[in-house]
Parts: sequence; C-alpha cells; structure tokens
Amino acid sequence: MSRGTAEALEPGPMDPKLGRMASSLLAVLLLLLGGMSSPHPGLVEKVFRYMDLHQDEFVQTLKEWVAIESDSVQPVPRLRQELFRMMAVAAEELRRLGASVDLVDLGSQQLPDGQTLPMPPVILAELGNEPGKPTVCFYGHLDVQPARQADGWLTDPYTLTEVDGKLYGRGATDNKGPVLAWVNAVSAFRALGEDLPVNIKFIIEGMEEAGSVGLEELVTREKEGFFSSVDYIVISDNLWVSRWRPALIYGTRGNSYFTVEVKCRDQDFHSGTFGGILHEPMADLVALLGSLTDSSGHILIPGIYDHVAPVTEEERDMYGAIDLDLEEYRSSSQVRRFLYDTKEEILMHLWRFPSLSIHGIEGAFDEPGTKTVIPGRVTGKFSIRLVPHMDVSVVEKQVKQHLQDIFSQRNSPNQMAVSMVLGLHPWVADVKDHQYLAAKRAIKTVFGTEPDMIRDGSTIPIAKTFQEVIQKSVLMLPLGAVDDGEHSQNEKINRRNYIDGSKLLAAFFLEVAQLHE
Repeated sequence: MSRGTAEALEPGPMDPKLGRMASSLLAVLLLLLGGMSSPHPGLVEKVFRYMDLHQDEFVQTLKEWVAIESDSVQPVPRLRQELFRMMAVAAEELRRLGASVDLVDLGSQQLPDGQTLPMPPVILAELGNEPGKPTVCFYGHLDVQPARQADGWLTDPYTLTEVDGKLYGRGATDNKGPVLAWVNAVSAFRALGEDLPVNIKFIIEGMEEAGSVGLEELVTREKEGFFSSVDYIVISDNLWVSRWRPALIYGTRGNSYFTVEVKCRDQDFHSGTFGGILHEPMADLVALLGSLTDSSGHILIPGIYDHVAPVTEEERDMYGAIDLDLEEYRSSSQVRRFLYDTKEEILMHLWRFPSLSIHGIEGAFDEPGTKTVIPGRVTGKFSIRLVPHMDVSVVEKQVKQHLQDIFSQRNSPNQMAVSMVLGLHPWVADVKDHQYLAAKRAIKTVFGTEPDMIRDGSTIPIAKTFQEVIQKSVLMLPLGAVDDGEHSQNEKINRRNYIDGSKLLAAFFLEVAQLHE
C-alpha cells in the first residue's frame, strides 16, 4: 500500500506491535492489585494470554470471512450463492468447536419484479447443555451491505487490509468481526482444555441487511424448542458512542415509515402549457412535507409526544456520565451546527425522543438539466423514529389525520393517499438485569473502566422480537468503535476492538456464570 493511501485511511495513534500485549498486561496488573472482581483471575489471565498469542490467527480468519461477498441487499443469484457459502463456512467453524449445528431452510424470497431467490439458511447451533450452567444465546448476522472500490473505498472492500491497527473491509465491524469474537472466545477455552462456564447457543442469519426476512417466524416457531432453555440473549451488532470507551446498549428506537402520494393524473404536464392553471401535485406535496416539523426539528403532528416516556433523574444522570466530546463528534460528522448545543440534549434527541426525517420524493425529475416538467403524480417518503411508550398504530392514525387536515386546508382537487409501509416498535431493557451487571464487570476487567450506558437511535427489530417472544433479558454488547463506518466506505474494526472484544466475551462468560449461581 502506498503512503498516500495509508494516510488517507486515518492511521491510529499507536503501532499495533507496541500495544500487542498492553490490554492483557493491564488486566493482569489490575487483577493483582485487587482492582478487579473477576471470579477466576488465573483463568482470565491464561485466556487473555492465549488470545494475544493467537491474535494473528483470529485476524486471518476474519480476512477469510470478509473475502466472501455475502451481500444480501442486491438480489443477484451470484451473491446469493456467496451468502450460502458464508453460512456454510460459519457452520463448519462452529462444528469445529464441538457445537451441534442445524441449518434451517427459510425457503425462497419473492421479489417485486416477480423473480424468486433462495434465502440463505439460519444457523441454530448449540454448545453445551449442562443443567447447572446458564445458557447464553448469541444473535449475529453474516450478510453485508453492497460495496465497490469505485464508490470511494481506498482498498478492495473484500480484502481485509490492516493499516496502523485498523482492519478495513466490508463486514469487518458489521457484523463478521463481532460474530468471530464470540467464536474466538469459545475457541480459547477449548484450546486451553478449560470447561466453558456457560452453555452457548448461536442464532446467526444471512438476511439482516435485507430486513431479516422470515426470522421472526422462526423465533416464534422455536420458542418451545431451540429457545426453551435460554436464560440470556446477547446481540453484538452495534457500536460504542466513543472511539476509546466501551459501551452497553439498553434501548433502540422503533420506526414508522410512511409514503404520501399526491396525484393529478398519471401523465406529466408541460409547464409552459399548464403552468399557472393547475393545482400542482408537487406544490401540494411540498406543503404536506413542510408541515411535519418546524425549523428546530420539533414534530408538528398533534399528539405525537403524548406517550413519550418522561425523563427520569436517574436517566438524566446516565446521559451526563457518557463520554462524548461534542466538538469532535460534530467535526467527525462534518456538520456545521447541530439543532442542540449540549451533550445531554443531543444524546436524548438521538436516542430517547422521537424524530422525523424526510427521505425523498419519487416522481420528481431530479436528473441533471433544466427540464420544464410538472409531475402529474409525486410520492414523498418520511419516517418517524419511535421511543417508549409510543404505539405504532396510534402514530399511524395521528400522521394520517394530520396530513388530511393540512391537505384539506389547501382546497386542492388532487388525490392524496397516505400509507404506513413499515411499523417497528422501540425496545428498552432493564439495566439492572444480571447480564448487564456481568457485562459491566467484564468491561472493567478488560478495559479498566466503567462502560457508557447508551441507547441506539436506529432500529433493531430482532431485540424486540426476542424480548416479546422468548421473554428473556436482551443485552446489546457492542464491540466496534464509533468511527468504524458501518454501511459506509472504508468500514473497519480496530484490531484492539476485535481482540479485546474477544477477551471481553470470555470474561463475560465467567461473570454470567458467577452471577447466575
């Protein structure tokens, strides 16, 4: 790699060779000083040392997994074959660890253009079934978003490339790296001949980026089967809010996605012939979209805030303790100014207050040039991120009533139709659950610090599904840093996050086992 390319990839502050053993040495030192609460300090030290010595092997396996173009978004037969190959490779890796593995066939996917494509199987794997041990179920996915070097990647997105301790490649942080971190944690115990302190179940899918087609039905069907013995559920498909400080996630927002169509006729008009005598659909639509929020981002739909959970003092204190450099966050986001000025306000409006975003307009000629066309039919797209205790069906009624009222005020003869095309509920967990306490202790052991307790402003439907169907505690345990660039060009995971994340999971197993006794 050229020097220019390496510089463009924003090298980290430390040469990985200098820091190779740092985290394990820190953990051991803290254990010796009595700063940790690990139930098995000798075993922790041994596992961490093994991971340090074998980290290049862990990185090589990640390189092999990243090389598989497991893109679930583009409905292309070649990519579906890659998805099947990815799931087969993962299944074989789990079998190598001694797990019993079932590849569950989900059938075919019907696409809008009429074609059907086979869906990759879901992996249901089980490692250990001892009655005296808690059973931890891990969810992850192995499909990725599309990526081409021509889109702005500085390296081949499907060739894992390390620059100054950063591992660049599509899927490195979302979600192949974290899935492999779980595998690495188990493999360390196995290689050392140590008994796993917990029973582990894996549910790994290959269609998350395409909406997790068929997954909810599978979870519901297996409630009394595969999931019947599960005590805790862990998802590692998120990022920290910091580049350096670990986090635990205890809530995500839901999502209601809407389309609003305004139609005069199916054909477009010439503005020279009809401009000035029409109720133009675009003008109606712009007025409708403009009525949704004010200039400060406040949602103007009547009643929309009525069921938002109030902020408690305990919650407010948690936001104040989060490690976020506001100026660095603004600068890295390449935003001149946010709607809010304080860390607490920004985080609350990202995570625990609803937001409305306008996503685009279909039917409007947005190609380059000076077309003088009046669209005969246009469709606006917007979504509302929902928070506890907002209800999807109530929000749908409020949105439709508001848009109908605004449209009636325009006295337009055009036709308007509003549809909610997606309705996903928010999720929130109890941070006092055993596994949150176990995760905090494990983070202290590995990183020597307390975690940020954060929410995620995006939507992860499977968390709510697990919580409602299986009725067990769900923990989101992210391993990636805030600047990993999931879904973006030059996606990466830091070697430190990948290796220390593997250590974190090993420590987590031990802590869960102790707290479950």
